Amino acid sequence: MKRRHFIQTTASATTALMLASLESFSKPQSITNMKSGFQLKILATNWGFDGTIDEYCAKVKKDNYDGIEIWWPTEKKDQDELFAALKKYELEVGFLTAGHESNYNDHFKTFTNMIDAAANNTVQRPLYINCHSGRDYFSYDQGKSFIDHTTQLAKATGIKICHETHRSRLLYSSSVARHYIETIPELRVTFDVSHWCNVSETLLEDQPETVDLTLQRVDHIHARIGHQEGPQVNDPRAPEWKPAMDAHFAWWDKVIAMKKEKGDVQTILTEFGPPTYMPTLPYTQQPLADQWAINVFMKDTLRKRYQ
Repeated sequence: MKRRHFIQTTASATTALMLASLESFSKPQSITNMKSGFQLKILATNWGFDGTIDEYCAKVKKDNYDGIEIWWPTEKKDQDELFAALKKYELEVGFLTAGHESNYNDHFKTFTNMIDAAANNTVQRPLYINCHSGRDYFSYDQGKSFIDHTTQLAKATGIKICHETHRSRLLYSSSVARHYIETIPELRVTFDVSHWCNVSETLLEDQPETVDLTLQRVDHIHARIGHQEGPQVNDPRAPEWKPAMDAHFAWWDKVIAMKKEKGDVQTILTEFGPPTYMPTLPYTQQPLADQWAINVFMKDTLRKRYQ
């Protein structure tokens, strides 16, 4: 076989494999006992977006997202700009909150001030609040104080408040998260399982009970595809990542099935990140794929599968 013909044949076969793989993820999920009231809301991240908040919201609206997830702005000027853009483009919002200090007392104060302000603002009620809670080296009792605070705040406001399965935070690994889940019945979770794949260096096939226990607490999903050696594949559309895609969609399918059976709202953030979270070429640090295009692909795939 001549080299040119070999390359063309190989490229055609790869393209066919990729398209067949992607089509399988777009097949609608069948739920026989679905209750009325189920809603799927897919949000865009501003992570890596360099423009203004108005430009960002305009782009989000153009690409048919339902809303955005964004850090709660602590400055009044930034809050006013955000609220104006949300109203202008008719978008919903989920807020991110966190502390960043290494000292527990300072960290807890920053966290509680931020989340209290986000939950009690009188202009824009969020769909949910997602917490980057504590640090992985805080004690269990210190970590529990974050969850206790948010539990009371959720009861007082009626807002869903979720703690993210995120590296460096309280729920950084599946085994540690399981202890919190088993001992705190009120704990609700933002499921970003890509971090757990990275931490455990597996697709969690050896921890099905822990994963299933966690899925019952999920109110929000961060839809990024991780793998055994990293929290983000370079491009989920590439056929070599099908095993990781299969694993993530199998987990998400279970969450959506439970929400449909309850007639509940499910929010999902498409959260593929920019360089250098996204793998890059050496020396130039050029990204290996288009971050925004990947997130839109994820949004369209999720909507076709779960709507």
